[in-house]
Amino acid sequence: MRALLIQHDAQSPTGPVGERLVHHGYTLSELLVVPPERQRDPSVEGVFPDPGAADLIVAMGAPWSVDDVALIGPWITPELAFLAGAHAAGVPVLGICFGGQALATALGGGVERAPRPELGWTRVETDEPSLVGPGPWFQFHFDRWILPPGVREIARNEACSQAFVSGRSMGVQFHPEITLAELDLWLAHGGEAPLRGAGRDPEAVRAEVRRGEPASVRRTHALIDAYLSRVASAEATPPTVR
Repeated sequence: MRALLIQHDAQSPTGPVGERLVHHGYTLSELLVVPPERQRDPSVEGVFPDPGAADLIVAMGAPWSVDDVALIGPWITPELAFLAGAHAAGVPVLGICFGGQALATALGGGVERAPRPELGWTRVETDEPSLVGPGPWFQFHFDRWILPPGVREIARNEACSQAFVSGRSMGVQFHPEITLAELDLWLAHGGEAPLRGAGRDPEAVRAEVRRGEPASVRRTHALIDAYLSRVASAEATPPTVR
């Protein structure tokens, strides 16, 4: 089984998400969209493969906004078409944070600024705790998705929708892949300023992630297990013929 992991930048390793997919027998292939030398100028050309070549697609996070077409238009527009094509073909798609917002947009929704940023561990209200547990889950975002028509929201909090399911696809707003090593990459590449701007001490956040990482990894493994068994393996809905 082949899993394609879309890494929008070089600071978004898949961590325990990728580890759990390997545990389930997946061979991982990583597509890096924006190379490190273009981090400050991410308007690179976007080339995405045939979605049918993968058995599973995971779209990871990113420090940009899905709707900032002036900045990332050369690749976000093709990516949205790629995600829509994968979903229509019945290829399971898991979208994480930016990837979840991109999936929501690809399915006919959108993205907008959240009423406040979420930075750190938060709990969510969940309708299906055996699929998406209440957390705490780590958050690092300023935007939120606008739910597409027909999807099923399964988790939320006072700031935004936190998880949705549509066919074999699922989007989550939080970062199940978080580790201290990943957070340090974010902080080293521009993440300190937004934390300080929101009144958070980066060292305090690092300490929180260090303490919470072992339990977070267990929650992430359970999330991936449930996604694969309950969503990705669901019966594919045939495309509508017009």
